[in-house]
Amino acid sequence: MITPREAAWCPGCGNFEIANTLNELLGELPVPREKIVFTSGIGQAAKMPHYLKGVSYFNGLHGRALPPAVGIKIARPDLTVIAYSGDGCNYGEGGNHFIHTIRRNLDITILTSDNKVYALTKGQSAPTTDTGVRNNLDPGGNPNSPLNPVSLAIAIGAPFVARAFSADMPHLKEVLREAVLFKGTSVVDIFQPCVSFNKVNTYSFYRNRVYKVEPVSDRYEAMRTAETWGERIPIGVIYRDDARQAREVERVVFRNPVPEEAVARLLQMEHAGKR
Repeated sequence: MITPREAAWCPGCGNFEIANTLNELLGELPVPREKIVFTSGIGQAAKMPHYLKGVSYFNGLHGRALPPAVGIKIARPDLTVIAYSGDGCNYGEGGNHFIHTIRRNLDITILTSDNKVYALTKGQSAPTTDTGVRNNLDPGGNPNSPLNPVSLAIAIGAPFVARAFSADMPHLKEVLREAVLFKGTSVVDIFQPCVSFNKVNTYSFYRNRVYKVEPVSDRYEAMRTAETWGERIPIGVIYRDDARQAREVERVVFRNPVPEEAVARLLQMEHAGKR
């Protein structure tokens, strides 16, 4: 069980629930942990792989969780690849990668801690911040319309799209299990309350509104569900199309690998430069 003493998150942060759920799930999957690779960008959520037991991970730049995930899957199709970051990282700076990774339809799982703020940089409006929400940089209220990543993913053609709530850990685990085992690009947006900087989308806000739905394979029906917001907010697998399997990729093999002596010379030069 990850605790505030072991992780650089504020006490009460929804990321603790997600990390504990993931650690439990990873021990139950029919995939050895040494075959699981996480990628992430920058931000509070991007620290997630640091606290997962026995997995490999790659921390990239802000908004760049998905390019290394794509590269790893192409180079090593045998690995289970999971990209994890926050809403600012995946939907803001990484919005273009989010769109085009979905278009590729590789067997990659995209998970996002959606707290509707830039938490690492003290609570500025994020792509998913609701219109009118006040914070330090928008004291008059956020003037922009919020991005709906679930309806966006469905519109682009993701074959598996879901939404979950961090505080409902049993339901969260089942959604994540389905997403990771799905053979195609799967997208899960996870409501993760930020107890320090978001005083609107709190635990009670979600508990009073979320309701569970069953997956449908009709994109238009799924879009209507995804667009529901306000007093009622759907969670669960919202869209699933098992007919759209992941694109098959072959492992990349370099025909002309870099000679070992060249690598040795580069390492010697780097070592000499540090003196």
